[in-house]
Amino acid sequence: MNVYGLIGYPLGHSFSRQYFTTKFQEEKIPGCQYRNYEFEDLAAGIAALKSDPQVRGLNVTIPYKEAILPYLNTLSPECREIGACNCIRVAGEEWMGFNTDVTGFTRSFSAALKPWHRKALVLGTGGSSRAIVYALRQLHLEFIRASRNPAAQPGIIAYPDITAALLQEYTVVINTTPSGMFPHAETCPPLPYEAITPRHYFFDLVYNPSRTLFLEKAASQGAVTRNGADMLVIQAEESWAIWNR
Repeated sequence: MNVYGLIGYPLGHSFSRQYFTTKFQEEKIPGCQYRNYEFEDLAAGIAALKSDPQVRGLNVTIPYKEAILPYLNTLSPECREIGACNCIRVAGEEWMGFNTDVTGFTRSFSAALKPWHRKALVLGTGGSSRAIVYALRQLHLEFIRASRNPAAQPGIIAYPDITAALLQEYTVVINTTPSGMFPHAETCPPLPYEAITPRHYFFDLVYNPSRTLFLEKAASQGAVTRNGADMLVIQAEESWAIWNR
């Protein structure tokens, strides 16, 4: 049996196990199983996984994308620069870290990108945010990041600094925070939504619910909106390709 799985805590919102279980059935891939590893104690959980010879590949989600790094033997260039890992290839005792957020986001996000979308406002500063910033650099988009607790460093602002005037300049807004994610669907990042226009493009990494309050408010102002569902599918297939190299 080849075992794959998702490491995180909690995992009630995850789609990965259902996606891969369906993939194995529909594509008639034998001898494979995908499991959820809901570890409250990461160190103990990793020790158990490393003692299981059936484990071939793992995905990693909140809150362990950064905490997983010390347990890996090698890192891909993207993983090393971003400082976060969401995909692990297991080959014997060798655990190799990758970051599929970049590929998943770039392919999904680019589909609705317009020539006037030159500057992006990235909400959040965690591991997913750093992957998005990495992708934006590759796409040659300028960006600033916003945080509830901004660090004293360039390029990071506080939410009260996001004014209507700023949104006129930054016509791409990307939410990398869990705000609006089930079961807290009634929440959304604090923005001057009344300043949004049809020239804006709002992208939310959240996929459950499919239309977050963040996207709903933007769409009501005529903005183009996109959620994280396509990004997840792209990431899943990229993980599968990495595991089977």
